[in-house]
Amino acid sequence: MATAELLELELADSSPSVSDRMRSESHSGGQRRYDDGPTRPQLHPVRPDQSTSDYEDESSRPEDPFAPNERSTMPGSAGEHLLQSAYETERRAHKFYNDQVLDHLNERMKEFIVSMSMAFIATADGHGECDSSFRAGPKGFIEVLGDRHVAYPEYRGNGVMASLGNISENPHVGILLIDFVDELIGLHVNGKARILEDSDLRAIHPGLRSDFERGRKPERWVVVQVEEAYIHCRKHIPRMAFVSRERSWGTDDVKRKGGDYFAAKGTARPWHQSQPQHD
Repeated sequence: MATAELLELELADSSPSVSDRMRSESHSGGQRRYDDGPTRPQLHPVRPDQSTSDYEDESSRPEDPFAPNERSTMPGSAGEHLLQSAYETERRAHKFYNDQVLDHLNERMKEFIVSMSMAFIATADGHGECDSSFRAGPKGFIEVLGDRHVAYPEYRGNGVMASLGNISENPHVGILLIDFVDELIGLHVNGKARILEDSDLRAIHPGLRSDFERGRKPERWVVVQVEEAYIHCRKHIPRMAFVSRERSWGTDDVKRKGGDYFAAKGTARPWHQSQPQHD
């Protein structure tokens, strides 16, 4: 059974309320107690002024109920494990970990990856601020470099470098690949990434594809060392179909790229005030 304190878990935000601070400060050591009961487990957020290296400090992590004396070697985070205990889903979670989660790619996973023509990429910067992005290309545009490494290309884009910028601060990456057309199944690949220029990766892996569509050559690659690979169930994946379309590769034409579809242009932003004025 889950204990009462686990069932009272809260998702703390980075700006605790005044009442929370008062309750916290009224007890020694900053540990909040409720009705003189046991100390309630707390999930510590990453503060806006705190880097991921700060968060790696063991003292700032929630205690893992599956490894009270040492960090768990089980897949998943301490937060996952805490909530599994709180909501009594440990048995289902353990079965999933034991049956479906690998620390490498097996042959079927490799075959699935090279059959995909799109992927969703999740990254976060050094403060934990998240971003998700979409990547696409011909089937096999994500290269499988072995049981523990994959690489996806970065082409010429809008120059913002949101995903690459995050990776430069925080190497943790989550990749989700979904087959919406045939098998209706998905694959998660989580790991640590590094950025390599195209020529540098080709020097290590000369077999990288070179038959690029309309000369759409990668400028650089993101190489991901696989730490977790597991299935995404098909139950809620919609079925889709490929439809032919005309594409304008390499264009800077605003309309062809989508224009101001969401009517954002001209809206005031906080950062406009800090921009230098030009004559």
